Amino acid sequence: MTEMLDPGARRSILDAVDALRDDAVRTLERLVRCPSTLGNEQSALNEMARIYEGLGLAPRRVPTVPARLASHPGFSPPLVSYEGRDNVVAVFTPRERQGRSLALQGHVDVVPEGAADMWETPPYEPAIRGGRMYGRGAGDMKAGIVSYVTAFKALRLAGLQPAAEVQMQSVIEEECTGNGALAAMLALPRTDAVIIPEPGPGLPAMYSAEVGVVWAWVTVSGRPAHVRDMQAGLNAIKAANAIAARFEDYQAEMNKAERIHPSFRGVNHPVNVNFGTIEGGEWNSSVPTRARIGMRVGVMMGYTAAQTKADIERLVAEAAQDPALKGATVKLEFKGFMADPCVFDMNAPIVTMAKRNFADVSGGFLRDYPATGLTDGRFFTLYQETPVACFGPDAQEIHGIDESVGLDSMHDITRTIALTMAEWCGVETT
Repeated sequence: MTEMLDPGARRSILDAVDALRDDAVRTLERLVRCPSTLGNEQSALNEMARIYEGLGLAPRRVPTVPARLASHPGFSPPLVSYEGRDNVVAVFTPRERQGRSLALQGHVDVVPEGAADMWETPPYEPAIRGGRMYGRGAGDMKAGIVSYVTAFKALRLAGLQPAAEVQMQSVIEEECTGNGALAAMLALPRTDAVIIPEPGPGLPAMYSAEVGVVWAWVTVSGRPAHVRDMQAGLNAIKAANAIAARFEDYQAEMNKAERIHPSFRGVNHPVNVNFGTIEGGEWNSSVPTRARIGMRVGVMMGYTAAQTKADIERLVAEAAQDPALKGATVKLEFKGFMADPCVFDMNAPIVTMAKRNFADVSGGFLRDYPATGLTDGRFFTLYQETPVACFGPDAQEIHGIDESVGLDSMHDITRTIALTMAEWCGVETT
């Protein structure tokens, strides 16, 4: 076990983080300018490679290869090709390994900006207002990445470096499959702990549990007709909506009290079924031929993604037999998340250490947060039994309009990670 940090080293590290505060903000601005939506992550990955080089580390590209991952229980069916979108990792090696190893992980991908005209300032032009930086991905989770990078830089500025291996992993597809995290995790040696600075629920929090998620796509092909003969046609959009309606009772069933894991007691409606996309139809005066809807179904502990997949298959098959859909063709596909839920170990030393350091630097506390979404932390917990401390800066409106992150909060997270890394790994002089 590594001993508590020397008070002088602790003060030097905190002073170094303070000195790097403006540098961290500029780094975050550069990352937010990268429009790293699904399939477009290259600019952010290249920026991360430059950042790692700036730390004196050698960046390494880790490809995501479905053929190599398909047999792994954490694999999810991909949505797009992985060509030219390799994850970027870097590994620090000390002169003498004395402490415990650590992985610092974060995702560079962001969700689409939605209606850009509704944003007060353009989503990929970072703007600071009232101590917050606005921009898509600022909170989820580029500020967290900047925090762990700046934390490592601060140790160096203080004349110190970790006395154990430190991995840095910048990955893709946290928002839709997690396959980037899986590929990076499997390409590197297992560490003694992991820190993922994901944003919490708009207040200081440590992820204590997270639901699983299954993505499915239903395509309905109806019978087109001119609107004057509408009754002779079969409206694919209406049929798709009728199938979606079948999931209302299912959602209510999955949220019954007896099905809710103790980690989620007191959380209102933790299992959500969301219909997030719909596309279809050809002409306002034609009965639409085809409609496709995309759904996201939550999975509670005690249940698995595989069981949820079977439930979706059953409900869609039952809906297809409805007389109102007679003559329609219904196709069901599973692409995107096929993720099991997990519970994080809140008594793990990395978790308690991070909580203590956060309280010391901020005067606040990281409350336990059972998340109705998911993170890449599940891979390390479920498949490596590696303890994960998942906590990050105050982010608001993630996945919404005018996403932002609190810069004071980002600074507190950076200070917390710097102290925790130094204490967990031990330090040696540079």
